[in-house]
Amino acid sequence: MREEGSVEGALQAKLQVNHSDKDKKKKFQKKNFHPQDSFTNASSTKGERYKEFPPCKHCGKKGHPPFKCWKRPDVKCGKCNKMGHDEKICRSEYYRKENAQMANEQEEEQLFVASCFTSSSSSDCWLIDSGKGTIAIESCRGTKLISDVLFVPEIDQNLLSVRQLTSKGFKVIFENEQCLIKDANNVDVFRIKMKGKSYSFDPMEEEQAVYSANTTTAELWHKRMGHFHHAALLNMQRKDLAIGFPHIETELPNCRSCQYGKQARTPFQQATWRATSKLQLIHTDLCGPQRTPSLNGSRYYIIFIDDFTRMCWIYFLRFKSEVASVFFKFKQWIENQSGCKIQVLRSDNGKEYTSSEFNKFCEDSGIEHHLTAPYSPQQNGVSERKNRTIMEMSRCMLHEKNLPKEYWAEAANTSVFLLNRLPTKAVNGKTPYEAWYGYKPLIKNLKVFGCLCFTHVPQIKRDKLDKKAEAGVFIGYSLISKAYRVFQPDTKKIIISRDVSFMENDEWSWNNEKDNSGADYQQPINLNQDELVDDPAVRGTRSLADIYQRCNVAILEPDGYLQAEKDPHWMAAMQEELSMIEKNQTCELVERPKNRKVIGVKWVFRKKENADGTINKYKARLVAKGYAQIFGVDYFDTFAPVARQDTTRMLLAIAAQNKWKIHQLDVKSAFLNGFLEEEIYVDQPEAFVVKGQEHKVYRLKKALYGLKQAPRAWYKRIDEYLLSLGFAKSLSKSTLYVKVEQNDLIVVSLYVDDLLVTGSSNELVQKFKENMEQEFEMADLGEMSYFLGIEIKQREGEIFMCQQKYAKEILKKFKMEGCKSVSTPMCPKVKLFKDDGEKVNESHYRSLIGCLMYLTATRPDVLYAVNVLSIFLNCATETHFKAAKQVLRYIKGTLSFGIKFCSSQNFELQGYADSDWGGSLDDMKSTSGFCFCFGSGIFTWSSKKQEIVAQSTAEAELIAATAAVNHALWLRKILFDLNLEQKLSTEVKVDNQAAISISNNPVFHGKTKHFSIKLFFVRDVQKDGAVRLKYCRTEDQLADIFTKPLAKGRFEELRERIGICTY
Repeated sequence: MREEGSVEGALQAKLQVNHSDKDKKKKFQKKNFHPQDSFTNASSTKGERYKEFPPCKHCGKKGHPPFKCWKRPDVKCGKCNKMGHDEKICRSEYYRKENAQMANEQEEEQLFVASCFTSSSSSDCWLIDSGKGTIAIESCRGTKLISDVLFVPEIDQNLLSVRQLTSKGFKVIFENEQCLIKDANNVDVFRIKMKGKSYSFDPMEEEQAVYSANTTTAELWHKRMGHFHHAALLNMQRKDLAIGFPHIETELPNCRSCQYGKQARTPFQQATWRATSKLQLIHTDLCGPQRTPSLNGSRYYIIFIDDFTRMCWIYFLRFKSEVASVFFKFKQWIENQSGCKIQVLRSDNGKEYTSSEFNKFCEDSGIEHHLTAPYSPQQNGVSERKNRTIMEMSRCMLHEKNLPKEYWAEAANTSVFLLNRLPTKAVNGKTPYEAWYGYKPLIKNLKVFGCLCFTHVPQIKRDKLDKKAEAGVFIGYSLISKAYRVFQPDTKKIIISRDVSFMENDEWSWNNEKDNSGADYQQPINLNQDELVDDPAVRGTRSLADIYQRCNVAILEPDGYLQAEKDPHWMAAMQEELSMIEKNQTCELVERPKNRKVIGVKWVFRKKENADGTINKYKARLVAKGYAQIFGVDYFDTFAPVARQDTTRMLLAIAAQNKWKIHQLDVKSAFLNGFLEEEIYVDQPEAFVVKGQEHKVYRLKKALYGLKQAPRAWYKRIDEYLLSLGFAKSLSKSTLYVKVEQNDLIVVSLYVDDLLVTGSSNELVQKFKENMEQEFEMADLGEMSYFLGIEIKQREGEIFMCQQKYAKEILKKFKMEGCKSVSTPMCPKVKLFKDDGEKVNESHYRSLIGCLMYLTATRPDVLYAVNVLSIFLNCATETHFKAAKQVLRYIKGTLSFGIKFCSSQNFELQGYADSDWGGSLDDMKSTSGFCFCFGSGIFTWSSKKQEIVAQSTAEAELIAATAAVNHALWLRKILFDLNLEQKLSTEVKVDNQAAISISNNPVFHGKTKHFSIKLFFVRDVQKDGAVRLKYCRTEDQLADIFTKPLAKGRFEELRERIGICTY
């Protein structure tokens, strides 16, 4: 196949026919070209066939049937979109300009035409001669009609007529063994060298030379637009769908990157129904997981497509379980932005779209959820095709500039950005961007993705002799400012800047980058938050995850009043907050002070959930922007105590031991009750400005949420009130209050605005509730059932606490809901150490360990495993991640497990302390573990690596015993403050005789003289009689579960003895 050019009427086309091949002759005859009349009449034209038609009823002219008339009333012009005429006779201003623009190019266009011939002749070139005839030639641009063409069966060459060239206005000059062909404007068209005794040339080579400029423009914009198909770009240019798009007319050569990225099957049948308004139908689909995580650790992306405008939004996810929460956020954002409501959502049958949470949200929101039939992705064709287009464009852009695979999210994000600005058949005459926003997109600043670029370094950040620019890789467009996003491989930073120069034909040499070796797995780059934005005009700094989330995403709870005003739940919550402020007389309206700084305020919204995940209430807080406060002027002290988890568990154990009930109270808007010592002024809240007094501000008499001193002000207020009621504050824990009235006892534990109340007399508890309700706006939650994510179940003489709901959320977050369970959280044969295997996503690993740490509030059976895994937070590998997943598998099989406190006759505090020896393979340090109980379930526990290297088992055990003794003394003080004094010595059981002997006897020898002074503190404590170490067998050592991984039998035995069970 080759491409050839001709002037209409100046070509002699020789159809290359092998006279010995009858099949080729038949094919030739099918084109209505008969050799017998080639010299008389090449072929009958359509005009001759239509001369017999009477005058048309639409235009009154002859020569065509009425149904082919260009002036039919039902014809719509593709140029001006008006009825009654065809675009070929459109008289609109745009069409006249387009015709004028193409006039100068018409002759050159007619000079060339592509043809494809099969020939047995060895000559495929043109010779200068004369002749005449007409023929239709198939080309890659379509069918071309060439008039005045003669067919000569005996000749085996294509002849170009000199006489016809000159008659058409061209000049043919023969000189110096060259033939020069010029057009009417005296511009060179062909320069043909003599070959042998004739002038022959290959039009394909010549056409490439003539059209080199246009081809370059076409190829460049093809790359800039993400390798989008060329026909759509031509349509975009013809219909003027964007601002700044250049004029391109040449056919695009085959693009190798498109061949690698866009090979596809035959398309499915298109749907017949279309939405007629925005958000009437939203298509969605999830794509992933990708083998290579993105820069921010994402492996999935989800898209949402508006059926009416075909506008697309993309979000990146680390886990498949995030689909529901992302849709909740998208729904609220898109409805707020457009003023419309999502009516129908169409998705596939994936589990992420069919969960009870997702279905309930759609039902509550009035969204009709359409699902495809199983194994029928064709029914979700819009999303599936969009996903395919995004991935094809991404692959092409990555391949074009040889970018590593970890940049797939950047490429996908850019693909969506471009697709929203490119034409689609579904939206006639507009781009999705214009259909959604109402105006054309500006694309003149688009650049080739992945190209080499240079970012200007501001003068303030460089010295006089420093470089004024830094090299980088262009990876997309900023969604938070009118700027480009550039990755700098040398510094591993992503910056946002508008001062960028591009070298679009060049690319970064990734082969020299150690961190980008081209492997399937690439560790995400840890971006420095302070260095993310290099443009001084951009004030905020955001991580990649934040930028992806800001790609048309809003959080589930509204960001401010504008997002919340359309929801009656949030409006009611704001009214309740303002009523509470007014009721508490928190502030007063005054004139704006001249010598004081006025602090701004904002609305913060949160949803409070129950233990079963249902919404308890909508909370709106008017929050002061405390970050604007100045120390020493607007505030001084800020500390406020908070109850510890082990203090809360001890209170539950005491209540179970004495068969008491624990009640829970919640102080509404607690911080609004704290009195301020400083003079502070704040602005009036948005949308709640007092009419006629807009210039005034509020002077605070009491604290407001967000102020740095607000927690301390509230604590001082509640502390003073509790003391006024006759309570005594614990000296060892300032959030515990106790009151003795006659022979009855009442205990209150304070956790910010939540109060836990228990005691021996229900009358005292009820009286306390009444006193609190008189002083503060209270919510009596009754018997304690759900506290800080912990589920509490109470019955006579027994209290059970667990985190089943939270454990399920962890499994769901890390996609382990369907995993197989195991019997122990850690295998005894597995030895973990640093640099053990390939590196993994550290942020993902840290998130998992953080979740497991909070789970240990009620699950001490996984404490040791979590403690060991937390050592590798900064150097996590695949081995460590596999060990962490084993903990999740163990949790999967013990979801309903928790700690149980029961009543027993023995109310003596008992402790257990143990240690391994050199268990850490990296530094040979040992692990200490201890726990305490009142005869049933343990209520406090610890597992911690020791700070020094123990040189013997006795030293390691003594270090663990010392830590346990210190904790025992603290517990005894709290019990004394609660009028529950321990009259006997507290026993701390140790399974090492040498450690006990050293703690009892002043022995000094070669193996003990290096001991730290604090280790001998145990001797003095035992002399005082408060605590004493007692030997126990290793089989009875409960703390053994906190120092080493155990086999199944031993582990299950100790798990049961420390009180871990089901309710």
